[in-house]
Amino acid sequence: FQIVEAYKNIRTGLLFALSTTKEKSIVCTSAEPGAGKSTSCSNVAITMAQTGAKVVLIDADMRKPTQHKIFSNSQGLSKLLSGLAPLKDSIQRDVVTNLDLIPSGPIPPNPSELLGSENMLLLLEQLSQQYDYVFVDTPPVNVVSDAFMLAKKVAGVMLVARQKQTHYDELQKAAESIRNLHSSVLGVVITDVSETNKPYAMYKSYKYKSYDYEYKKV
Repeated sequence: FQIVEAYKNIRTGLLFALSTTKEKSIVCTSAEPGAGKSTSCSNVAITMAQTGAKVVLIDADMRKPTQHKIFSNSQGLSKLLSGLAPLKDSIQRDVVTNLDLIPSGPIPPNPSELLGSENMLLLLEQLSQQYDYVFVDTPPVNVVSDAFMLAKKVAGVMLVARQKQTHYDELQKAAESIRNLHSSVLGVVITDVSETNKPYAMYKSYKYKSYDYEYKKV
């Protein structure tokens, strides 16, 4: 219950942040690896789909992809952007009710270039017409530049940080880099919050599998 309510609170905050813009594409990233960004991104996308909205999740972390492990795999984003597969073969339909997935596909030699390409821009525009919300899971923003390629093309960025791992300076650096691109930080999600240190219910990202089971029953 606490996990479900935590994600619903995140969903409410995200909806509030998006209320002033027509753009509904969101980049999910973190300052460093291991913060729980992919789990957070997938669970927020699931929560949004539970409202009845049509949602698509793109695994744009073509360096260390994760979403196909959580859901399932198909041709994927790298082949789609390279012109080696059409959208219909690259998208997994209804991995959860109202939620579609575009997995990363085979790891390419040039992920930053693919994400900054005209094909990626056209893909976001096409998906924005077909879906109510588009979530894009990207690599950590302080490690590689992939997320920067998308930051100006979306409504904003959801940053994920892990308690007792993410340093404030690194998180601030990530936020400032995003703002310097004239993009917006929609909010920060803190993962792995200790039960004894939190004022309200939050979640632990490593509990995703059990949470996924409970989540579908809500």
